Amino acid sequence: MILNYNDVKDKPDTLRAMTSLNRDEFEELCKVFGEVWDEKTGQTEKDPSKGGRNPILQSPEDRLFFILFYLKTYPLQEVLAHLFGMSQGQANFLVYQLSEILRETLQRTGYLPARIPEEMIQNLADEGPQDLGIDGTERRIERPKDPVRQRQFYSGKTKTHTLKSVIVGGLEDRQIKYLSDTHEGKKHDKKVCDEEQIVVPAGSDLYQDTGFQGYQVPEVTIHQPKKKPRGGELTTAEKIQNRLISSVRVVIEHIIAGVKRCRIVKDVFRNTKDDYDDQVMELVCGLHNFRSDHRVICY
Repeated sequence: MILNYNDVKDKPDTLRAMTSLNRDEFEELCKVFGEVWDEKTGQTEKDPSKGGRNPILQSPEDRLFFILFYLKTYPLQEVLAHLFGMSQGQANFLVYQLSEILRETLQRTGYLPARIPEEMIQNLADEGPQDLGIDGTERRIERPKDPVRQRQFYSGKTKTHTLKSVIVGGLEDRQIKYLSDTHEGKKHDKKVCDEEQIVVPAGSDLYQDTGFQGYQVPEVTIHQPKKKPRGGELTTAEKIQNRLISSVRVVIEHIIAGVKRCRIVKDVFRNTKDDYDDQVMELVCGLHNFRSDHRVICY
């Protein structure tokens, strides 16, 4: 049996498990996805009256289903090829081609997060005010063969080789407002902020954890739990304040958990194509924004 969209569209739990989307969300996204495919490739559905080999994925629905299935479940490409009735080489080509189509789709629909601080500031200016949260997240990668890269990507925090991204999210709408570049996992969260000069609008309330100790933004109220002093204890009032901050800041953790529904950023990352590690993080953040905009999410 070859996987295709028609076989699962009437199975809500299966469709969501395979793509992270329900049917209405899938078909809404597919409208733009199909338009982008036609523009980028100049291809439309094949006329059966004409000769030539049929395409492997014959409809926009099957193409979108293929790439969402890959991002959500992250099988080996040999397994992916078997499930969709193609060779491993064809599967490899389609993964990268359809990733570009999906990225353009999410860009056009306005769900990709900003990648430069100035863009985030401009986007937030057009939205209603809300509290913001910032946090870093690490993703495991295969152990590099080069000794220099082994040291570069080894994270003492997770005791493995990782990549790191910093995310700024809205604590009310659960949307990812900013996604940093992809860095080596050992790099400190604050250093990423300093290098990329991440700022939020003046007058904002920004919630962060102690990994951002020392990170300050002019005219922004920073809410950060207080560290226990060396050899001392926090007062009862300080403990209460820390719990209050954490109860608000936890939403950014939920946002990251939502992003990591897609196993391509949860499992050990295996792809070797240049910059694809950064592109997939952007894609899954865009998909998270799309989902959270279409659902009532209660935490």
